[in-house]
Amino acid sequence: MNNESIIAVKNLTKAFGDFVAVDDITFDVKKGEIFGLLGPNGAGKSTTLRVLSTLARPTKGTAVIDGYDILKNDNEVRKLIGIVSEKMIMYNRLTAAENLRFFGNLFNIPKAVLNKRIDDLLELVQLTKWKNSQVGTFSTGMRQRINVVRALLNMPQVLFLDEPTLGLDPQSSVEIREFIKKLNQENGTTVLITTHMMVDADLLCDRIAIVDHGKIVALDTSTNLKKTISGADTTIISLELANLNQELIDTIRKLDCVDSVSQENSMHLRIIVHGNEAFDSVIDSVRAKKGKINSVQNLQPTLEDVFLHITGHQVRDVADQKIPMETRRRFGQSQQARGR
Repeated sequence: MNNESIIAVKNLTKAFGDFVAVDDITFDVKKGEIFGLLGPNGAGKSTTLRVLSTLARPTKGTAVIDGYDILKNDNEVRKLIGIVSEKMIMYNRLTAAENLRFFGNLFNIPKAVLNKRIDDLLELVQLTKWKNSQVGTFSTGMRQRINVVRALLNMPQVLFLDEPTLGLDPQSSVEIREFIKKLNQENGTTVLITTHMMVDADLLCDRIAIVDHGKIVALDTSTNLKKTISGADTTIISLELANLNQELIDTIRKLDCVDSVSQENSMHLRIIVHGNEAFDSVIDSVRAKKGKINSVQNLQPTLEDVFLHITGHQVRDVADQKIPMETRRRFGQSQQARGR
């Protein structure tokens, strides 16, 4: 990775009627970087990717990819990028090679070049021996690897990955992450990834932009983001209570030393506090309310803690606001009409 920017986004906004999905965001991605957009579903991450990949037009703002404006030079932009959407684009009855050959032909890649590229890419993802097997027989992880390879057929300088490990089992998620890192390190491919999975952002990304309600609320390396809540007087407490109830939670939350409280399950609380006496204050308040403590420990901050600290809430699986269905329908029709 170097300091030269390959993607420059400035004041980008995308609205669907009265709903603002992407709200005046500005960021840049360095050449050779793995850059993450981290946030809950509905935060505007996928919409940002669609705009940058020329699948949707911004309402306001600009973006440039390797010197090409996404509006003025959209054809040139498409030659530079590969995109893996959240939904896998594969034909189950075709073999791996047939799927890749079909999509490769859309780029008008010469036959001999395309066949060699398919062989090289299948070897890269360790799927050579399944080259002539139907994709419908593959595991989800294998299908996702083929899905990523599909986006590499045109040898893109920039690869957009939308929730690449969504729905995968732990082993397949590890395989996809390792492949992304290998692709970045060996080929120098710049990667822009969207995810609501903290582990993906933490293990993959050189820098992370935390996105909430269409806005970028923080942007830095994972290490530096964690430092924002790991000051000398900040502590993260993991507390297990045999009789955890709402009264105990409210009691802890009202303490002046408490910054945030999140309930991890029916017995566990994760509490971010500040001050030298904070730990004792929390324990004393719990005991005063007859709380039965099973275990308590200090923890190192995670990206989940950072998100909670910055936004005041946990990463949501579903956004609080959604694009109205009628707007989604009109948007989908307009994209089909544009042939994209």
